[in-house]
Amino acid sequence: MSGPGCIRVLVCEDQELVRAGYVTIFGAQPDLEVVGEAADGRAAVEAAHRLRPDVVVMDIRMPVLDGIAATRLLAGPGVAEPVKVLVVTTFNLDEYVYEALRAGASGFLLKDAPPRQLVDGIRTIAAGESLLAPAVTRQLVGRFADRIRTPRPAAQEAVSALAPRELEVLRLVAEGLSNPEIAARMVISRETVKTYVSRILTKLDLRDRVQAVVFAHRVGLVAPARE
Repeated sequence: MSGPGCIRVLVCEDQELVRAGYVTIFGAQPDLEVVGEAADGRAAVEAAHRLRPDVVVMDIRMPVLDGIAATRLLAGPGVAEPVKVLVVTTFNLDEYVYEALRAGASGFLLKDAPPRQLVDGIRTIAAGESLLAPAVTRQLVGRFADRIRTPRPAAQEAVSALAPRELEVLRLVAEGLSNPEIAARMVISRETVKTYVSRILTKLDLRDRVQAVVFAHRVGLVAPARE
């Protein structure tokens, strides 16, 4: 049994073999503890409310209630005590991934990611950071740019409150660049990038980096990806 300080994980996946694989992989880590399993979205929401895990590993396509709706109930706008959700999906350009991020997920990974990447993803999200697959971020959100670009006046007003350097950082975040990559591009320190990102989230009233990416695409700060 895992000890104090371990990251409590709830695994939500309708395919029994995949779910069992996750449980085995996560349970073998000294700092992770699988506190529950769910085979559909409704059961996932009920289990999360009952068990209060640190991270919910959520499949998208599940019966009864899909992973997007379940994520919205656990981490969406208006949720008093949001739960951190790591979405896993089969397709890196799946429209449902974008919808899951809008629903409040803290990040996403592909189901075929190496076990180490899945485990590190849980640790990253548990630490309060967000997780995007940088190689597919621009394509993922840009693919649906026409539908996304419906900014409200309040969103445009919030953008105008950003300083020029903050706006530049937001654009680079939305393009999928990591903090070290942004630091190299702008010729500033990584700590300065972290400060800029923190200010951006505060000014825009966003929870994390994932929401910043979605926001930037919604208000048209990033050009649509070309297929």
